[in-house]
Amino acid sequence: MTVIDISASVMQFLLAFVVVAPLLGAVAALLPAPPGLKGKNPDQAVLRHGVTVTGAVLIATIVLAVGFDHDHPATMQATTDISWIPALDVRIQLGIDGISLPLLLLTALLTFLCALYSYSKPPAGPSPKAFVALVLVLESGTLATFAVLDLLLFFLAFEMVLIPMYFLIARWGGGQRQAAAWKFILYTLLGSVVMLLGILLIGLKSGTFDMVALATDNGRGLTTSVQVIAVLAIGVGLAVKTPMWPLHSWLPDAHTAAPTVGSVLLAGVLLKMGTYGFVRILLPIAPDGMRTFAPYLAAFAVVGIVYGSLACLALARTGAKGDLKRLIAYSSVGHMGFVLLGIATMTPTGVNGALFANIAHGLITGLLFFLVGAIKDRYGTADLDTLAGATGAALYGRAPRLGALLAFAAIASLGLPGLAGFWGEMLTLFGAYSPAEGLSRPAFRTFMAIGAFGTLLTAAYMLIVVRRVCMGEHTPHSRLSPPDDRAEQAADTPQAEDAPQAADGTKAADGGPQPSGAAGTRPAATTPQLADIQTYEAAAWTPLAALTVLAGLWPAVLLGLTDPAVQKLLAGGKS
Repeated sequence: MTVIDISASVMQFLLAFVVVAPLLGAVAALLPAPPGLKGKNPDQAVLRHGVTVTGAVLIATIVLAVGFDHDHPATMQATTDISWIPALDVRIQLGIDGISLPLLLLTALLTFLCALYSYSKPPAGPSPKAFVALVLVLESGTLATFAVLDLLLFFLAFEMVLIPMYFLIARWGGGQRQAAAWKFILYTLLGSVVMLLGILLIGLKSGTFDMVALATDNGRGLTTSVQVIAVLAIGVGLAVKTPMWPLHSWLPDAHTAAPTVGSVLLAGVLLKMGTYGFVRILLPIAPDGMRTFAPYLAAFAVVGIVYGSLACLALARTGAKGDLKRLIAYSSVGHMGFVLLGIATMTPTGVNGALFANIAHGLITGLLFFLVGAIKDRYGTADLDTLAGATGAALYGRAPRLGALLAFAAIASLGLPGLAGFWGEMLTLFGAYSPAEGLSRPAFRTFMAIGAFGTLLTAAYMLIVVRRVCMGEHTPHSRLSPPDDRAEQAADTPQAEDAPQAADGTKAADGGPQPSGAAGTRPAATTPQLADIQTYEAAAWTPLAALTVLAGLWPAVLLGLTDPAVQKLLAGGKS
């Protein structure tokens, strides 16, 4: 069943447009604007260009989804197959099925919302021209990763996103941005080198890089030893990007330093590339190798679940000087642990749960990073102790809609039934209860119990965050007041973020503490009501909140797409 009957050639064009249009838009962003399009503010003009291009890509992706044959989601649709490098048998192959379509929609949506948000609140840093171009290149690389059907093209698209994200962190980030950017690029590049070796091994031993043909062969053309080596090599590269414990240490630094838009795209889109590679490449192409490593992958996954939650609890406690962005970053380590656990079960239930958790994490954590960025903009800090102060930041009293939305995102993240975060975790744990044939049931049931314990820890730290940031007494003499324009500009610079803080959270211009009534700071007694959600913020955040509710109440929309494709993938290409 298709909502609208669209011809195969139009579907091919739409998919190619979705992948290529952001690249063309990036080039156009760097070129001088025609006189009629410059307007009074060239910076706003280029930001408007970013909104236009990402909006066109989102519309094309939605039309692609509308024309998708939902009766046959396991079949590759909108396929393109063009010879590119005949000597290596590398072909430009594109196509989508029920596994990749939701990820395409998520990527196009999040990138458009980030462009819309940046139009009204550009990140502090160099020219917006480069910023818009980098975001568009990042979008193109991510969309290509989910659409290509050739292993070498997958690797090229996988690597294409690294440089844009590096510069987004290094040029538009906050304190310690250079160190965080270098850590991000070194970890991911080293993992990618190992992954390339595994991809070449599969291609040389099987004689093709065609992902559909390899999945249909289901590992029959590869010996068990080749599969084991390939899974180890490719799995390391994918695990770094996911990120899997203990290869996760680049993530908290990258998130803490990245601008708000960078954090949203990193958590909502880039992390999904690693888990998608596990499902699209390793499960169908090297099943024997995956079966060998599945217990170890599950063990690392549940350690990541518990470790990420304990790290969040440590950051959330009073006196820890925990950064709220860093806490959300560590929560991603735990949430992606559930995704990896579902993949490790090698069952339709577990893999469907992993794919559902992937989408849910993109929606919920993307919303959380938007909200934390807004709180940092208003207060000049994301430090939990400073935000909580003596009586709590009291968002419910100072900015009730912002506080309510933060609480909503937090309870969605902890997996409350009826919201998107619930179904992925539940299906993953069900999959671990009865793993695939050949895997140890006692071991996986132990992993299931540890994962279930991790959900309790997640609830604990999320509720602590809500209590400390949203609740509390709201008084006109609250020690924490919104920064004035000069302080807000200073907070956007690394020097301001690195400056020591006094006990009441004020920054010292000379490196020492100053009283809150010092020159350049508005007296707390005259502080106006904190700005609540603005129109541009509501436009960027409402779709994520609405989809979180929709996916929670109507999970069949997503599972109806993924389940037939997963069944076919695990059966070796047989429906």
